Parts: sequence; structure tokens; C-alpha cells
Amino acid sequence: MLTKLKSISLGNWILIGMFLGLIVGLIVNFYVTDPYIKNIILMDNVFYLGGTLFIKLMKMLVVPLVFFSIVVGVASISDIKTIGTIGGTTILIYLLTTAVAITLALIIGIVLQPGAGLHMTALADASNVTTNQTLPGAILNMVPENPFNSLANGDMLPVIIFGLLIGIILAKLREETEIMNKAFTECNRIMMEMTAIVMKFAPIGVFCLMAKTFGSLGLEGIMPLGKYFICVLIGLAIQAFVVYPSLLVILTRLNPINFFKKFIPVMFFAFSSSTSNATIPLNMDKLYEMGVSRDVSSFTIPLGATINMDGTAIMQGVAVMFAAQAYGIDLGTSALLTVIFTAVMASIGTAGVPSVGLITLTMVFNSVGLPIQAIGVIFGIDHILDMFRTAVNVTGDAICTIIVSLRNKEMDVDIYNGKKQPKEEKHIM
Repeated sequence: MLTKLKSISLGNWILIGMFLGLIVGLIVNFYVTDPYIKNIILMDNVFYLGGTLFIKLMKMLVVPLVFFSIVVGVASISDIKTIGTIGGTTILIYLLTTAVAITLALIIGIVLQPGAGLHMTALADASNVTTNQTLPGAILNMVPENPFNSLANGDMLPVIIFGLLIGIILAKLREETEIMNKAFTECNRIMMEMTAIVMKFAPIGVFCLMAKTFGSLGLEGIMPLGKYFICVLIGLAIQAFVVYPSLLVILTRLNPINFFKKFIPVMFFAFSSSTSNATIPLNMDKLYEMGVSRDVSSFTIPLGATINMDGTAIMQGVAVMFAAQAYGIDLGTSALLTVIFTAVMASIGTAGVPSVGLITLTMVFNSVGLPIQAIGVIFGIDHILDMFRTAVNVTGDAICTIIVSLRNKEMDVDIYNGKKQPKEEKHIM
């Protein structure tokens, strides 16, 4: 019995915690009539302590995790100088598709209103919500007057800018700053390991957060959660089957049907593994079978697994609108622009491992002052959505690679169109 329990994955434990929390919350809401047991013992102590402790652990991670990830991510792409236009074009397309993805998600959230009707009580975390602000003010707020204050206060936009600058300098002075490069890389590894440890407590945290939420809201909280799930899936479907094929047709004139016929196995593998990194070898192999040069894909695909997180950006955009609507917060234009910028920057250096998008979602929420308690409500179903968005992430990597390859004459179109077969190769992975 114990062996079977140990074999259950973390994602499934989180799902179990979500469903148990939902059921326990509804039982408490409808059947526990003693106010002392219901409110004092359960709602205000047991569930509050477990949920809030988990949220605090996530908040503890977000600033150092994002800071070190961005520094390491930017510093690691210094070889763009030797790759030249291929590297610049790749990064530009990756960032463009991520911006499109987050914008699409915000529009879906505004139109379909996934958080409407949830009526969650606004908490103290929402006191600094960014609603309306002048454009010059928004730009000036990105630049840190004192980067250490920004790190200490969790002001994410200045932290991102500071991290980008350090990463660029480390990339420029690579040989002279080898020790610092290594130090930042090791700090990043430490934060990833700490993230893995904190995530082990996720099932308990999700259980408490769900139990407290549905213990207060009852059945009325289920519908918005379902709408959130559907909104994310709609965004992912549009990105994968409308945005990407459109880019392929407009920029290359290639038939996207040929792409999907050959790429479906990679999408299924990404779906089942929930990790972009594990899909890198298979992705590169399939692209080679489509006529893409390995000289290009060996750079663009690993880079995409690091900085191209369109599926994650869609989840974050819908989650922002879900939380704002659930708490009755009207986000202004400058706040939405801040969300777009933060989500795009958060994709730089984000590890291609399961559910890390939820950690960076905390950063996006902080950038506009949304209560991160809302993350606990959507946390339970994230494992399922993570599978879908990973499939979208790797699809975006492949489409962008084809575009870059063809425009730089590093692709055999006849192989892509099935008119000839790729040469057999001995590749060393």
C-alpha cells in the first residue's frame, strides 16, 4: 500500500488535494453548523494556517528564483554574437509570440469573465493594485532607484530590469566574470531545488486553500473555476492552431498541415511529460525529418525551452483576469500593459519543468498587486492545464525554428513537402 502511494506523482497528489479540499469545504459549508468548530477551529485556524503557510513559501521563492533565472538565462545566450542574425531573429520571434499569447489570454479573460460571480473578499495583498497610471510613470517605475530595495520589497519589474542588465553584462564580460557566472548559475540551481522542495507541500496547501474557499463560497465557486479551465484551453487552442499556422503561412508560405502531420508525436510526448526540456531531442529529430538544419535547431530548440513559454503566458493572462474579477478589481490599461511586459520577461530563464509557471505567476500577480491567494484556487487543476500548455510551448518552438531556418536558407523545403527524404545521420546527443 505504501509503495503504491509513493508511486503517485506530485501532479496527481495536487489533484487529489484539490478534490478533497473541494469536498471537505462543501461539507463544512453545508453540514458543520457549530460556528466555533466551523469558523474558529477549521476556517480561521487549520485551513487558514495551511493555506497561508504555503502561499508564504511561494512568495519566499519568487524574487530570488526569478532574479537568478533571468540573470542566468540572459548570460547563457552570449553565443548570439557568433550566430548573428539567426539568434536575433529567433529571440525576436519568441518574444513576439509570447506577447501575442498573453494579449490573447487577456482578451479572452475580458470577454468570457471567468472570475465573475466568485465574489472573493479582497485581502490586504490587494491594497497596492495597479489600476490606472500614466505611461511615463509606468516606464519610470520599471527602473530601480535602489535594486536592493526592489529585491527586498518584491517590486518585480525593477527586479527584472536589474536582472536583465546583470545578465547582459555577464554575457559581455564572460571570460572576465567566469567566477560570477558560475556563482549565479549555482544560485539558480539552489533556487530550483528549493522550489522542488516547496512544491512537495503543494497538495497540503492546495487542500487547505480549496477547503477554505469552498467552505466560504459553497457550490457557487465551482462554475468560475470551470470557466477558468475552459478559457485557458480556448487560448491554447487558438495559439496552437490559429496563431502558429498563420505565422507559418505568412512568413514562409509553407503548408501547416504538413507540419502537424509530422509533429503530432512530439506534441503527445510533451503533453504526457509536462516538460519542455525532456522534449528537446525528439523535437530536434522531427524538425530534421522536416528538412531543418541541426545547426539551427540545436540552438533554437534549447533556447525556446528556456525563453519561449507561450502556453504558460496564456495561463497567466487568464489567471490575472480571473483573480481581478473574483476580487472585484478593475485593472486599468497600464496594469494590463504591465502584465504583458512582466509575463514576457518572466518567460526568459524560466525552467522547462512541470508547473514552474505557477511560481512565475506569483511574480505577475505581484507586478499589479493582485492577491496571490487566488492562485490557490486554480492551483489544483494546473497539472492538467500544464500538460496542454507544454504541448503548445514545444509547438511554438518548432514553428519558430522552421521560420528562422527558412528565412536564413538553412532548410530543405522539398523534405518538408515530402518530395524527398532527409539524409540518414549519426547524431550525438
